[in-house]
Amino acid sequence: MMKRVFWISWLCLLFGIETYAQYLPDCLGDGYSCRTFRMPADYGGEVFATLVRKEPLPGVDKAVLYVHGYNDYFFQKELGDSVRAHGYNFYALDLRKYGRSLRAEQDTFFVKDLSEYYADLDTALATMIREGNQEIVLMGHSTGGLITSLYLHDKGSGVPVTGLILNSPFLDMNMSWFLEHIGVPAVSFLGKYFPDWQVQGRGLSMYGESLLKEAHGEWEYDTGWKLLYGHPIKAGWIRAIHRAQKRVWEGLDIPVPVLLMSSDKSVKEKDGWNDAYKKADIVLDVADIRKYGARLGDEVTYVAVPDGIHDLILSELPARTFAYRTIFDWLPARFRQEN
Repeated sequence: MMKRVFWISWLCLLFGIETYAQYLPDCLGDGYSCRTFRMPADYGGEVFATLVRKEPLPGVDKAVLYVHGYNDYFFQKELGDSVRAHGYNFYALDLRKYGRSLRAEQDTFFVKDLSEYYADLDTALATMIREGNQEIVLMGHSTGGLITSLYLHDKGSGVPVTGLILNSPFLDMNMSWFLEHIGVPAVSFLGKYFPDWQVQGRGLSMYGESLLKEAHGEWEYDTGWKLLYGHPIKAGWIRAIHRAQKRVWEGLDIPVPVLLMSSDKSVKEKDGWNDAYKKADIVLDVADIRKYGARLGDEVTYVAVPDGIHDLILSELPARTFAYRTIFDWLPARFRQEN
């Protein structure tokens, strides 16, 4: 009955959201396809969201929905393939103004409030339910982890989500005491009145270099969608992140079990390559992830991945094997029904 009520309510929500196309072959190939939705326009104009899926398994009604981080999009085929190999359907969402959903005239990545992404998540979940998935686990990386955490807190038990996997969620800024306690709040305040004020340039390239096969990593992806140096940051976006993180610090009430994962250590990113960048999180402080992650809900399981990097599933093989084992040991108990 709950699923029927949910399905009907999401049909109402989807009214006015136009399917831009049915599923088409995705750039990843190998059984991946994507479907783009034209969302209601925001203050910047037209907005789109794109749902990617691996070819569904016959008769399977359990699925994982992956949400990427900042300066990112879904390209982690190994993750989708692994989820499907373990007997679950796999979907990923390219949020508005990211990756497959980005349009040339848009302000890349920009939002004024993280709740703007809720419609994208609503649409993805409604589509998955319509395609026969009855129980869904959300998986969020970095900023995607912050977004999905707030989404589940705000939606409560009104969505068919039975668990949340967080891969290095962005629960706090990784800055000096002065910037975190003085600088960011000041920029956040000014961001209400001057949202387009650029407060940071493109940043360093060491994290990107730790991933890219042509540099020091082992992965290939579109550097037009996932920029090597990052993207200039505006005050309005800082305000959106700061306000969201403050809510986490005060404590959330996520109604489903949470698997909270991070590397076992952090290293400060500096200009110039260091082999330590391939065995640590150089984007966030893992101590902050563990500290604030404990405030997400009543059932949070924390696991540190030895030698993991910021995106744990892009770590070197021993670390990502550990991460996958942790995920797939935890996942079965999140699904209540038998196929």
